[in-house]
Amino acid sequence: MTHPRANIPDNLCPVATELSGMLPGDWRAMRPVVDRDKCVKCAVCWMFCPVQCIKEMPAWFDVNYATCKGCGICANECPHRAIAMVEEPQA
Repeated sequence: MTHPRANIPDNLCPVATELSGMLPGDWRAMRPVVDRDKCVKCAVCWMFCPVQCIKEMPAWFDVNYATCKGCGICANECPHRAIAMVEEPQA
């Protein structure tokens, strides 16, 4: 018995076969901004971030924008409303 996908050509989906240098931050439309005065370093944003782009600073948490995809989960889950989603500046 032949596998049903045995006859699919390798070049059918070039996006999946070539590596891209793009990071999630390259296509993000909105980005989280941390209000350092409101952040109590509770780590809720860190726990909920699906890509772990939240980084710990001495007195607050901040965002690694290179890997942040702008999903807004951190802002939505922050119990202190210390994170706001803002429009990404035009390049």
